[in-house]
Amino acid sequence: MSAAAELLPAGFGIRLDARTRCSADGRTLTGGSPMRRLRLSVPAANLLASLRAGEPATNRPARQLGRRLCEAGMAHPVPPPGGPEPAEVTCVVPVRDDPDGLAALLESLVASPPAPGRLVIAEDGSRRPDAIADLAQRAGAQLIRHTQARGPAAARNEGWRAAGTPIVAFLDADVEVGPGWLEPLLAHFADPTVAAVAPRVRAPAVAGSTLDRFERHCSPLDMGPLPSIAGPRRRVRYVPSAALLVRRDVLEALGGFDEDLRVGEDVDLVWRTGAAGWTVRYEPSIVVHHRNRSTWVGLGRQRYSYGTSTAPLAARHPAAVTPLEIPSWSLAAWAALVVRGRKGVPPAAMVVSAALRRLHGTLAERGGATPAGTARLVLATQLASGQRAAVALRRTWLPLLLAATAWPWGRRLALAALVVEPLASWLTRRPALGPLRWTAATLFSDAAYCAGVWRGAAAGRSAAALRPRLIGRSATDN
Repeated sequence: MSAAAELLPAGFGIRLDARTRCSADGRTLTGGSPMRRLRLSVPAANLLASLRAGEPATNRPARQLGRRLCEAGMAHPVPPPGGPEPAEVTCVVPVRDDPDGLAALLESLVASPPAPGRLVIAEDGSRRPDAIADLAQRAGAQLIRHTQARGPAAARNEGWRAAGTPIVAFLDADVEVGPGWLEPLLAHFADPTVAAVAPRVRAPAVAGSTLDRFERHCSPLDMGPLPSIAGPRRRVRYVPSAALLVRRDVLEALGGFDEDLRVGEDVDLVWRTGAAGWTVRYEPSIVVHHRNRSTWVGLGRQRYSYGTSTAPLAARHPAAVTPLEIPSWSLAAWAALVVRGRKGVPPAAMVVSAALRRLHGTLAERGGATPAGTARLVLATQLASGQRAAVALRRTWLPLLLAATAWPWGRRLALAALVVEPLASWLTRRPALGPLRWTAATLFSDAAYCAGVWRGAAAGRSAAALRPRLIGRSATDN
């Protein structure tokens, strides 16, 4: 391991993740992604107390601890002001048939200084290319033109190859930035292990239609309010290229976006970047806004298109693509409840109790474990597994779920996936629309995505994207 990968950069601070739990003596941490429990020595616990108080990591032990916690997802780096200058950034905007969106983006860049040093607009076979060219000229941008549409991956590749700066900021034409958006993202590049940083992409907060309000809370581009490393088995599995900053030399080394992918090319790039040993960070404290779909038909087409990407991504990243990853004991407990109904409660309780005993025995050997703490960990894993399974049933296995309603256990499963989980999600998120509309919109969105998944699987003649993955335990213990 290189020194850069082993140590947090000097002067960086950390903040514990919102879901990390620390014991009263400060020596036991539970959290991370994947979830784990970490037992610290007394000196390490003292260092952690100083870091939590806001002191930067300056000596080697503090920097080593900070890096370990950040890599585990138990904490997140707090870079000091600095990093590359905005003048060292080229903004690349791929666009096709959206001059109004491009105009709004360019206006937001002007209104949100400091602006990137260079601007490249990659026009990809628009039916109104002159309108795009006029906007590029007025913005002082370099214009790249494709007479025929080659896809967003090709447009972005042409753009970053034209950039002569060390950082490339990809922004889609239907995105608008806000004040202070650039410099906090650039600060993360003071860490030499960071290859890319993404802000949060949200739909505008408008008091509009049901569609607008649903998109505000359930956009597929919105990775949520909590920071993370982006990658498989992380809280945030990928970040969209609608707004993404990347080191140019990393793009050069990886060959940029895969132009054979018309959808999912950003997911592929993020996963290849992580596989090459780099870090991709999601920084939701910075928010940019993405224009909503204008109709439900448009939303359905978008979700369907995203679903078709799962099969080609599974072919390229077989270990990363799965509709559901679930501990075997958790699956057994839920299966007992689904298949046997009320009669399944005792066997399900026995399975969960056995998992609790095993985990507590493992943690107790390392110190710092309490029965109550272990029970909370197992219960959280069980509930999260059930929620993920319900979502997977809608988004991947909906045809099989509907066929299973011929049996009582299938009807119980359908009730959980199609009614109970959406309503539970509504209670958690409290969106600005009622529970019935929320549930109907969720089912429509997920059904469109599921249709795309099956279409992609049929086109690729592979069921790899449909297969769940069992894991042996719910947490990794260190």
